[in-house]
Amino acid sequence: MRILVFGAGSLGTLVGGLLASVHDVTLVARDPHAARVSAAGLDIIGAGSAHISPAATTTDTGHSADLALVTVKSFDTAAAADALADCDVDAVLSLQNGLTEETLASRLDAPVLAGTATYGARLVEPGRVECTGVGRIVLGALDGGPDPLAERVGKAFRDAGLNTLVATDMPRRRWEKLAVNAGINAVTALARVENGALAGDDAGELAHRAARETARVARLERVSLPNRVAREAVDRVVEKTAANRSSMLQDVAAEKRTEVDAINGAVVDIAADHDFEVPTNRTLAALLRAWERGAGLR
Repeated sequence: MRILVFGAGSLGTLVGGLLASVHDVTLVARDPHAARVSAAGLDIIGAGSAHISPAATTTDTGHSADLALVTVKSFDTAAAADALADCDVDAVLSLQNGLTEETLASRLDAPVLAGTATYGARLVEPGRVECTGVGRIVLGALDGGPDPLAERVGKAFRDAGLNTLVATDMPRRRWEKLAVNAGINAVTALARVENGALAGDDAGELAHRAARETARVARLERVSLPNRVAREAVDRVVEKTAANRSSMLQDVAAEKRTEVDAINGAVVDIAADHDFEVPTNRTLAALLRAWERGAGLR
């Protein structure tokens, strides 16, 4: 399968590199990362090690691929969709944070699959990515139900050794992931702690409240996500990724713009459509946005 990884940062580089063991992969990334991979290949270290030689470029238009794997930051989704509109791609799969698939689907003619990924990844330096934890990729039709395209993509991922599940309930899974991110990412970023610090203390209860609010908004959107399921999902991720630093914490530590608008901010915005208040998510979003403004990132 010809696969274009659009936005090859930490996760995109790791997944794209693993896929390149059996597929024709092109990483669209920024320099100096793209230049290093193009010249000397990609080193994968950590939980499994390999040296792979995918194609890499900074050019984001004019490509042809069977699948475009979108891993850009959520705030770059519209720009990525515009660039992909100038490519010849048969299908698109998002592994982003937030509810970004609708933006891609509204701007592209190709079918868009929804996906989640729990692989841990850290871009150590140009041309070198660390797998900080083997997780799972879940993908399926955006609106749920069986999908032959999703099955083909899932097989392609499994052929490359990626732990992959093709699911028929992606609407619920997308909202469950949003609930987890709303709780864990925002709280760890503000408290500057690893995920495991949320186990069984006041910060953990704050994460639970954000997740419960998100679950309520999901139900208002006619997606069945009980509060208990959202809360248990937070606890499960905290336990399994205790030593991990959330992507939002990594952004704050690096003084980069966070994805708060697509996570807690999205919960606030969608809740407003239903005249429903989500005070925990509103407060977390306000604090993170205040930090971004103070750092000159907004």
